Amino acid sequence: MNVIAGIQQIGIGVSDVYAAQKWYKDNLGYNIAIFDEAAEANLMLPYTDGKPQSRHAILAYNMRGGGGFEIWQYTSRTPSLPKFEIQLGDLGIFATKIKSTNIKKAHNTFETNGVNIISEIEKTPNGKQHFFIKDPYNNIFEIEENNEYLLPLNKTTGGASGVIIGVKDIEVSKKFYSKILGYDTIIYERESVFNDLKGLPGSKSNCKRTLLSHSKARVGAFSPLLGSSQIELIQVLDREPINIFKDRLWGDLGYIHLCYDVLNMSVIKKECETLGHLFTVDSANSFDMGEAAGHFTYVEAPEGTLIEFVETHKIPIIKKIGWFLNLKKRGQTKALPKWFFKLLASTQKFKS
Repeated sequence: MNVIAGIQQIGIGVSDVYAAQKWYKDNLGYNIAIFDEAAEANLMLPYTDGKPQSRHAILAYNMRGGGGFEIWQYTSRTPSLPKFEIQLGDLGIFATKIKSTNIKKAHNTFETNGVNIISEIEKTPNGKQHFFIKDPYNNIFEIEENNEYLLPLNKTTGGASGVIIGVKDIEVSKKFYSKILGYDTIIYERESVFNDLKGLPGSKSNCKRTLLSHSKARVGAFSPLLGSSQIELIQVLDREPINIFKDRLWGDLGYIHLCYDVLNMSVIKKECETLGHLFTVDSANSFDMGEAAGHFTYVEAPEGTLIEFVETHKIPIIKKIGWFLNLKKRGQTKALPKWFFKLLASTQKFKS
């Protein structure tokens, strides 16, 4: 069977990788760097107009727990903005969910720090408090009530706990996310114009809305850090949705992919093929990211969202002395102990 440890990271295309890294550190607590590397993206040709492109990427985490951010900038070309205002229900990743154990405190902190808050605190259909913000690059984040955390750090938010995705056909997409990624539990399913989404572009549209979770706890080496997650699907009913990356390349500005930390890549490949979703990119064996390494692949969800799978082989623990964790020599289904994540939290902080 395949093993999914959780959302490893959400790819975010930006125009200035270090300015974005600092903003996510200062405002969302992403102060841990797993790698920081400039190189050529020569395996993503199906999504980079058939040409290798140079890029700079940083993989960052909030050690309170949750998925990471792969902060990604083209260096061989100027990344493009969308040619239209992205609205709720447009096809692809619309927003990232961010955990918070104290919604009111988080809202007040963002307000004090001058963050662009685009909605007030409301309750979701299942009674959870949430609100939405925008970063300086026009990416939307949903700050949601969630009491799950790894390390009790003094932060108002944790890491990523899921995404909101615009889809063409909610039933078709539900099957993909359930069968391949294990989101087999429906928390709610509604059709309406939703008051708790007020303030979002396109929030006045009538839409179908489904929140999915997984009934089985995630397992794997990094599962204590990555935690549980949810996928929210939105199908707009009163207009024709647009692909978020229409006439643009993967890596341009916005949410570029949703990545899962996995084990047993060959099993995942067979499961994807059974549902008619072939790998569109496959690094084969181990791909070196400078300070980390692994095997990565990509597949397209029914609505076009790029899903990345990464089988992690190596990550740094203390870079200065060359201490790396080799996961190929370890039973990867066994969760790493909490002391390991405390060590990462103390050794991998950004310098600024």
